[in-house]
Amino acid sequence: MKKLYIYTLLLISTLTFSCKKFLEEYSQDEMRPGTINDLNSLMYGDAYPYTVSMETFDVLADDVQNNPLVNVNGSPVATYLGALQANTLMYTFNPTMFDGLATTPESADVYTKMYLKIKGCNVLIDYVDKVSGTVTDKNAVLGQCLFLRAYYYLKLVTLYGQSYIAPGVNPETSLGVPLVLSSEVKDGGLKRNTLKEVYDQIEKDLIAAEDLLRNNFVQPNAFRVNSDVANGLLSRFYLYRGLDTDWGKAIQRAGQALQNRSTLTALSSWVGANNSIAANGIYNSTSPEVLWVYGGTHSPILVPEIDSRALPPFSVSADLIAQYDKGTNTSNYGDLRFQFYFQSFTVNGSRLTYRTAKNTINAQYGTKGLRVAELYLNRAEAYARRFLATGNAGDRQAALADLNTLRQSRFDTRNTPYVPVNITAAQDLYKFCQDERRRELCLEDGHRFVDLKRWGLGVTHVFTGTDNVTATYTLAPNAPLFTLPIPANAMNNNTGLIQNPR
Repeated sequence: MKKLYIYTLLLISTLTFSCKKFLEEYSQDEMRPGTINDLNSLMYGDAYPYTVSMETFDVLADDVQNNPLVNVNGSPVATYLGALQANTLMYTFNPTMFDGLATTPESADVYTKMYLKIKGCNVLIDYVDKVSGTVTDKNAVLGQCLFLRAYYYLKLVTLYGQSYIAPGVNPETSLGVPLVLSSEVKDGGLKRNTLKEVYDQIEKDLIAAEDLLRNNFVQPNAFRVNSDVANGLLSRFYLYRGLDTDWGKAIQRAGQALQNRSTLTALSSWVGANNSIAANGIYNSTSPEVLWVYGGTHSPILVPEIDSRALPPFSVSADLIAQYDKGTNTSNYGDLRFQFYFQSFTVNGSRLTYRTAKNTINAQYGTKGLRVAELYLNRAEAYARRFLATGNAGDRQAALADLNTLRQSRFDTRNTPYVPVNITAAQDLYKFCQDERRRELCLEDGHRFVDLKRWGLGVTHVFTGTDNVTATYTLAPNAPLFTLPIPANAMNNNTGLIQNPR
């Protein structure tokens, strides 16, 4: 395809708007897109995330632990030392964690990466009516771009804005992130919109996207979004916003998606002959459970290049591993997520669980997106929250039904029947929903950090540096640093930004 005039818009920093610079970025003989197929090609590369590396901030949560470095042949393993140095500031909750790209190469850049994708969405949204093509095809592109813009903004505002209903937060005055809703080039800096303005725009975009996709687009594969994905993200959105009126909306949206896509992967079917555990990956693009998938294969924080002579600097936390029922023996593995969701290796005769195994080995896609399992969890939590508020027994039963449906697909039922959980106390049921969400969604698309933040829970890390000195660091519930500092490069490029308290 010929080089497109509109593509140059994506080369401009989202946070620096200079008309002079813009005019210098392209020549007058570049071609404008003429057909909807041109826009589709642009959308794949400039709006969808695909394999773009975007940090999930697992190292800030409690699903990751630090291990002291052990010398091999007189010095630490080179890749281990690099991973330790790159992630020390985040793991120790240092307020300057994003002040330099060199120390946190992915994390410091994720803010700009998402705004560049938003810029791509805006270009396509603004241009879709100017090309030839059917109304259906144009609406399909518009629906996908509205969804993707909302997806990026939901990530941005949950990372760089306060929780919507946190103590002392007024959504009408608390700062969210800048809303950029047009590809028009502007001079000057962009100011941050309020939390309410950002959340309102996300909701508006997702509702419009769901309608457009339902009526105009058939999903060809798991790498593209459709109306079920939009309803699924709406159910996540309403949990994140957390208003009393949002529980029914989360239930409704998750239910709409589950009407079409309710199949869960029976992990028992993955256990091979002689009780063998094969690497399959719950994020498999051909799986009926995967609604949408994108991203790289794993987080570089949890080093994939393992040296069996030493522990990597970061691995899956013992606290997370303790959340799983390990079963009684090889004929009953209990909760099979422990067997299938983590990569392990043996050090001095002991099994070390060091990173996620939710992606298929050697696959070119990762563990971000949306699965059917999350729909059940979103709906169960919304039922549990409503049960807490009203005491309605029907909500308790509905939450348990969703939880047991998910858990039955995860337990080893080859020889042992699944025993459903039955919880009567509202607070206990809510806590079980939280724990089940952690067991299912760990090390996946940044769920844990956002969940800890919105639930008002804290994190404690024990860290041993290269000097072999051990110290404890705590991120208290509702601490200011749960609202991440805006990276220094973004602050430097946009004089209109106000930094978060730290």
